[in-house]
Order: sequence, then C-alpha cells, then structure tokens
Amino acid sequence: MAELGSFVLLLALALSGYSFLAGFFALAKSRPSSEQLGETARRAGIASFGAVLMAAVLLITAAFRNDFSIAYIFHHSNRDLPLPYKFATLWSGQEGSLVFWSLLLSGYGLVLRLRHKTDARLFAHASVVIAAVQVFFLLLLNFAAHPFAIMQGTLPADGNGLNPLLQYAEMVIHPPMLYLGYVGFTVPFAFALGALAMKYPGEKWIHITRRWTMVTWGFLTCGVFLGAHWAYNVLGWGGYWGWDPVENASLMPWLTGTAFLHSVMMQEKRGMLKTWNMWLVFSTFWLAILGTFLTRSGIISSVHAFAQSSIGDWFAWFLTISLGTFTFFFIKNRSHLRSEHKLESLISRESSFLFNNLLFVLACFTVLWGTWFPKISEWVQDTKVTVGAPFYNKVTIPVALLLLLLTAVGPLLAWRRTSLESLRRNFLWPSLGALLVGTAMVIFGVRPWKDLSYFYALIAAMLAALVALTVISEFVRGGRVIARHTGQGLLPSILHLWHRNTRRYGGYVVHFGVALVFIGILGTPFNREAEKEMTFGDTIAIGPYTLLCRSYTQEENANYSTELAIIQVFKGNPQIDTLYPESRFYPTSQQQQHIPAIRSTLKEDLYVVYEGQNPDTGRPIIKAHLNPLVSWIWIGLVVMVFGTVLALLPNAAQVRAAVPARLEAVPVGVGD
Repeated sequence: MAELGSFVLLLALALSGYSFLAGFFALAKSRPSSEQLGETARRAGIASFGAVLMAAVLLITAAFRNDFSIAYIFHHSNRDLPLPYKFATLWSGQEGSLVFWSLLLSGYGLVLRLRHKTDARLFAHASVVIAAVQVFFLLLLNFAAHPFAIMQGTLPADGNGLNPLLQYAEMVIHPPMLYLGYVGFTVPFAFALGALAMKYPGEKWIHITRRWTMVTWGFLTCGVFLGAHWAYNVLGWGGYWGWDPVENASLMPWLTGTAFLHSVMMQEKRGMLKTWNMWLVFSTFWLAILGTFLTRSGIISSVHAFAQSSIGDWFAWFLTISLGTFTFFFIKNRSHLRSEHKLESLISRESSFLFNNLLFVLACFTVLWGTWFPKISEWVQDTKVTVGAPFYNKVTIPVALLLLLLTAVGPLLAWRRTSLESLRRNFLWPSLGALLVGTAMVIFGVRPWKDLSYFYALIAAMLAALVALTVISEFVRGGRVIARHTGQGLLPSILHLWHRNTRRYGGYVVHFGVALVFIGILGTPFNREAEKEMTFGDTIAIGPYTLLCRSYTQEENANYSTELAIIQVFKGNPQIDTLYPESRFYPTSQQQQHIPAIRSTLKEDLYVVYEGQNPDTGRPIIKAHLNPLVSWIWIGLVVMVFGTVLALLPNAAQVRAAVPARLEAVPVGVGD
C-alpha cells in the first residue's frame, strides 16, 4: 500500500507538472496547435485529481486497517481509536494535511476545468495558476513530507494514537472547513492573476468568481468559528479566542477576504478600486499560505501548530516566488487597473467601501505584526519579546467597532452621494433604538466611565442594535412597498423582496449575524471566575450559582481513562443541574486532558473545569467560570452561514403578470 501511495503521488506530480507547462506554453503561443496543447493540459489537470484522490483513499484505508508499517499511521492513529477519528487521521498530522490540501485544490481545479467553456481563455489562465500551486504541494509530498514513509526496524504492535486535543467531534469537521476556505481562495486568486496577465477587459472575471469567493468565505468563516468553539469546549481555559499565532493565521485571510467580498461591489457597479481588489485577493491567498507556513515551520510556538519541520523553507520560497510573480504582472499591467470613476462624496456607498477596506487592512496588519513581532525581536535584538492580548485589543477593538458602524451605515448609503433626507429616513428609528439600548445598559448597572472595557461593551451593544434594527427596517420597509402594490401579506412580500435580489438581502442577513456575534463578544468584560480545592460536600459560589461537590468517579474505555467530578448546581434553593467535568488520561500518548462541563443559556454560560489534584495537598481542584452571552456567538455563526446560503441562491425571474409594471419603479431600498 505504501508503494502504491508513493506511486500515485508521483503520478499526480507528473500530471500537474504537465498541466502547468503545457498550459503555459499553449497560452504563450498563438498557433493553431496551441488549442490542442491547452486541451491536453486541461485533461492532465483533471486526471491529477484522480491520482491525489487515490492517495488520500489509500492513506485513510491504511488508518482503518491499522497499517503501522506506514510511519504517518503509527504516529497519528492506534487500534482503539474511534472510527470517526481514524478518518480524521487524514488531516491530523503534517503529511496527511498536505495530502488533504492537495486533494481539495485538485478538486477545486476539477470543477474549474469542467466549466472551461464559460470563458475558455480566462479559464485556461486560471488553470495554469492552479496547476502551479498544485505542483508546489505535490513537490512537498514527494520530496519533503512523505505521507507513505515506511517505519524502520521492528513493526510496532500499536500506534502512538491521535493527539488527545484532536479527539473531539468538531475536529472531524473543523479542519476540513478551514482548509476548504484556505484552499478555495486559490481560485479567485487564479482568476485575478489570469485576468491581470491577459489584461482581461471588463469585470466578467469578478462575476465568474463571485460565487467561488462567497462559498470559500463561508467555509473559512465556519472554520474560524468552529476553531473558537473547539478551544472553548476542549482546552478548558474558559475562553474562545486567545490571540494564539495559529488562531491569528486563520483570522488574517478572513479579514482580507471579507474586505475583498465588499470591495468587488465597487468594481462591479462603478469600475473603482480595481487595484485594491487585485491586492486584496492576492493577500488573501498569500496569507492562507503564510498561515500554513506558520503551523508547519516550527517558527512559532502554539498548541495548534505541528512539530518543527524543514518544509518551512519550502513555504518561504513559495511565498517569495508568488509575491514576486504577482508584483511583476501588477507593475507590467497596472495601467489596465485605472478606475473609471472618482469618489464624489464622503457620504456615499463608495466612501463606505473605501473606509471598510482601510479598516480591514489595518486590523490585518495589526494581527500580522503582533504574530511576527516575537520572531522579529529575536532576529533584531536576540531577545524574544512576547505580544499578548492587550496589544491586539488596543487596536482591534476600536477598529472592530468602526467596522460594525460601517456594517450598519454602509449598505444603506446611495451610490455617488447620499442626501441628508435619505440618512434621516433610513437611520432615525434604528438610531433611537440603539440609544435606548445604551440607556438601558447604564440604568441596569454598566458604568462605562469606570472601565474602558465597559465603555467598549456599551458601544458594541449600541452598534449591534443599530445593525440589527437597520437590517430589520430594510426588510420591513421594502416588504411594505411590495405588499402595498400586490396585496400580499408582509411576510410573503419580504420573501418576494429577498428573492428579487438574493445577494443583497442575503448579505443583510449575514450582517444581522455579525451583530449577534458582537453581542456575544461584548459580554467578555463581565466574565467571572472562582477556584477552590473541593472534596465531598464542599461548595463554591459564583454569581447566582452555588456548586456542590457531590463525589468523584472513575471510568475507563479502550482509548482513555477518565476521572469525573459530580457537581450539583444550585440557583438559590432548588438544584437546577448536575455537571460532570472530566480529567482524561490517554495511555497510548501518555497525555492528560481536562474536558470542561458547560451549562449554556442565552444569558450566560456556567463553565466548570476539573483541573486534577493539587500535588502538594492531594485535594481535587475545581475552577468555575461565568461567561455572559457566549451562546450568541455561535447563534451568530449559524445566522451568518444561513445568510451566505441565501445570498448564493439565484434571483427569481420577474413575473410581470403577477406584479403591476409600476412596481418596478418603486424604490424598495438603495440597491447594491
């Protein structure tokens, strides 16, 4: 099996290499034979998907068969590992994750090449770019990170097992989501570079890649939030985002990708920000590769990172070459990117997109600088200076609040310029609602003048309310217009409104989800925690809750042994719940893990951790956290994904017989 796996990876490299070289020369020459050469390049790219798929299937099969003669399977699996985690072995280690990356990239390439008739020449350029990226990853798999390397010496009876931190249900879906986002942004980058290289006229390349970008952004969004949810439910520290370097690595392409999604509307509607869009889509692709480099080079320390490896040098060269290639074509053809219009007013949709770009780039640069600063300080001063949450929060919180303001204001501004009357009409009631929310928070005890974090929480609540109310008002106002002219009810009219412009109103739903996420985050300054050594009958109080230690018990299965604390939860006199925080021990890897028990409500999370025994006293330690509003973060994610799906659906065809002709002239919103 190992020999066959190595062979199909080598075959995949040969096919991808041919696809790149033949495609490149076919584009470089304008002879009749070039079309046939380009077709063979396209077919070779399609065939490479089959070869990489076979390699992935072989690796998964080896995991299910407990083939520990393959070093990768020995290091990342064992006989008693549950079946879902055996499947996840594919992406749980460095070599396997590179196979998975190549599989996804070749899969995206397959779809692209099968749709080449949409625009044969543009798709041929994009196919060459994708083939070049695929060649890089297959070179890694064949010459630097061998997934089918054979164990030396006596064949082991069992493997080392999967990292306990990865033995959690979400880890079966979190890495694929993240990789689908990472890898997927190669496609819009390939189209952008192809369009730049061939001086593609018009904005058709953006229309072609719009759905690619939205789908990819949706996957990356899920990946980032599922990673936060995993950290919250597995690491046992009571938080969901710690500004870890690998967390930052996933956030940076999300920031530039989100900026790109907004910015391309300017190019579609007004022929503006073309240079911005080129650099944003390249930056998103480049930062995705950089994130992969960070997790695999050993250059940073992180609970998420793979072990130190020499393949970091390969990634450094690839990052340099890709930056040089893009810069060359940008300088060569930058005259092709001249804007067709100029900014006419600061109170306009165009200006909001420009400020949106600036803020996203500022946030991304802050995260990038903070992530690399310890290494930069070590290179310059020979002393590693760590950067913590206070640094990131100092910049990113104000930037995030400004972005939240633009989320409320930007979509409702008109193109070119917006009148004061339009501003008053669109924002009067939402603004009054936001002020009411802020006033209520102060009345109920939030004192923004006492602590900066309370001030930020107050502003975040008001802006989240502003976003939610503007979105609701847009749906209601547009629905009423349609209802007035069709005689339908309000809800059917709102559905009809969405179906007429799915992209715009699906985007509004995404913005509503963003507001919910901010509601969840704004509870952070009000977090509380308590810790105590607890034996039978001991209690600990936190907020309105009293935790009573009833007993401890032990369980064991083939994969791990666990010690559970049985904690009864009281709110006043009645008992409202029983929680079972765990301390697990994995004998195969000789690792300990603490699994928190969480009681979630819309108001707050009661988060209890059994931290093991105090080595000095031998008494068990229980730590409790009370985290307000966290559930709204995960609800916000669901709404964002739902909005993305709504935005991807096609618009309904106009049925003029059912709607009076004058309805088409009725303004139901500013438009997108």
